[in-house]
Amino acid sequence: MRPMLATAARHVPPGAEWVHEVKWDGMRVFADVREGRLRLTSRTERDVTVAFPELAGLAALYPDMLLDGEIVLLVDGRPSFGALAERFHVTQPTRAAALAAAAPVTLMVFDIVRLFGIDLTSRTWTERRQTLDRLALADGVPDPHWQVPPTFDDGAALWSATREQGLEGIVSKRRTSRYAVGQRSDDWRKLPHRATRSVVIGGWRPETGRTDRVGAVLVGVPGPGGLHYRGRVGSGIAGTTATTLLATLGPLAVGDSPFVGPPTGPELPVEDATGARWVEPVLVCDVQSLGVTSTGRLRQPAYQRLRPDLTPADLPGLNDQGDEDG
Repeated sequence: MRPMLATAARHVPPGAEWVHEVKWDGMRVFADVREGRLRLTSRTERDVTVAFPELAGLAALYPDMLLDGEIVLLVDGRPSFGALAERFHVTQPTRAAALAAAAPVTLMVFDIVRLFGIDLTSRTWTERRQTLDRLALADGVPDPHWQVPPTFDDGAALWSATREQGLEGIVSKRRTSRYAVGQRSDDWRKLPHRATRSVVIGGWRPETGRTDRVGAVLVGVPGPGGLHYRGRVGSGIAGTTATTLLATLGPLAVGDSPFVGPPTGPELPVEDATGARWVEPVLVCDVQSLGVTSTGRLRQPAYQRLRPDLTPADLPGLNDQGDEDG
């Protein structure tokens, strides 16, 4: 089962039919409680329960419920995706416990999909939210690692406040919306403060004069026939990022370009392909840009981070490439 996803928007939707929430920069999960056991799954349906032992107490609250939320790791009061990323692939309980003790996460619960065996997906957002609020998940729990963040009627004010506080953005939801499992719906709209999109790495070029550091990555988006080239991204790749990227991309080396078309054709200019090392197109990263050019290239892109919580199959199609944040 996969969660409902929001559609990228350029403006806060007006009117009383909409409610607004903070957009959290973290890892989307389902928290599934059945018969005293908790199972956490990512939006790609990967079991990540072992990685977050501090959330185990959810299993003791109610015998059966399925919660939708975002795991965040707060640093100085703000979510840090970089700090959280270390937790994604932890599979050893002792390692997970040590990380949880040093820097515990918080689950921001914003929806409920099932309760006491009853499927709630056909109920409106308002009905589901009222049910979630009545559960009072954090009441009476000493030092809970989860919370139900508030919602807001004034989307424009929330948009301004989150920008001033350095938060990711907002999500606006239609009050009458049903829960569309695994679908990207216009009833939920996301407005990140930065124009960020997720793309697939298909190759890289070394830093000028060196072979032990990545100087730029070559990225694309899935579409008809394969991976369609969207540009070379060098800005933002420096310091330890340049060396850690090499360690990550090295084992994925392949002999030929994974992009659609010949390696020096119109899809992939010769100035970008020269000296490139090709990789299996399985890694997703986030980049910021000023939109795209008339030829589909990213304008002034800057590398942000790897997205180990996403796969290429999770990205929007070629014809749905508005500003995305995963």
